[in-house]
Amino acid sequence: MKCGIVDVGSNTMRLSVYHYEGQQFKLLMNKKEMAGLASYIQDGALSDSGILVACRVLSNFKALLENLDIGQIYVFGTAPLRNISNTEDALDTIQTITGLRVDVLSGADEAKFSFLGATSDEHTPSSGLLVDIGGGSTELVAYQDWEVRSECSLPMGSLSLYSKYVSGLFPTPEERRAIRDQVERELHRAKTAGLTCSHVTGVGGTVRAAAKLCNRLADADPDNRIIPAADIRSLYKNLKKGDVKTLRQILLSTPDRVHTVLPGLAILTTVLKFYEADTVSASSCGVREGYLLSRIMGVESRA
Repeated sequence: MKCGIVDVGSNTMRLSVYHYEGQQFKLLMNKKEMAGLASYIQDGALSDSGILVACRVLSNFKALLENLDIGQIYVFGTAPLRNISNTEDALDTIQTITGLRVDVLSGADEAKFSFLGATSDEHTPSSGLLVDIGGGSTELVAYQDWEVRSECSLPMGSLSLYSKYVSGLFPTPEERRAIRDQVERELHRAKTAGLTCSHVTGVGGTVRAAAKLCNRLADADPDNRIIPAADIRSLYKNLKKGDVKTLRQILLSTPDRVHTVLPGLAILTTVLKFYEADTVSASSCGVREGYLLSRIMGVESRA
């Protein structure tokens, strides 16, 4: 069987196409659009323009799947549709225009699917902390021997922090302090507070971007996914300069995240410090794979 899954996020909208059978799946293709839906949220509501942007991207994805003769398409939304006052109106409009129903995930479901997807990667350790840094929220899952011990969804992400605190392309020292202060406050309130772990498994674009940048600067294998926490901190320290060299490094590795990579790294470095982690790995799987496993394939655990 083949299906397409669309993840409607705060910064990007991503289509992943999978072939699945039994309890096994294979990713066939990925396509993303930088929709930036979070920037269309005004006074707590997603604007008509933002809704139409979502409709345009979804219609294009639907047409692509039809051309590939793939009839199964599933769409889920995260923070930009979960944390607005006009969720139902937005969903009704999207369904009317595109014919697609959007499944809005709760923060708990998003954390659950991120964990399920990440632990489907054979390189993920059996115990530790998972962090999924998205555009509008950050999910944390503490687990031991593949069993979830605690989980939470924090109302902060790389794009939402950028929109809230940053006035230019890169945050000023004062803006970076404000971002760090909010991240620390949220972590102290998290259900996972008090946990320490030597390794963090990372999900989402921020972690993938950090791995790319670290590998590039170290002239390491581009596919290397395990990064020392010290290298992440060093990367953040160097990128904070916000000079032409900084801009060039980001544009060479992650041009679509030029404005959100520093707020995202602020979250990641604070998480690594807070939980006393020595290393972080960029998982090849995440929330979309978890959604596929749970909602479509009926798999609820690694076992």
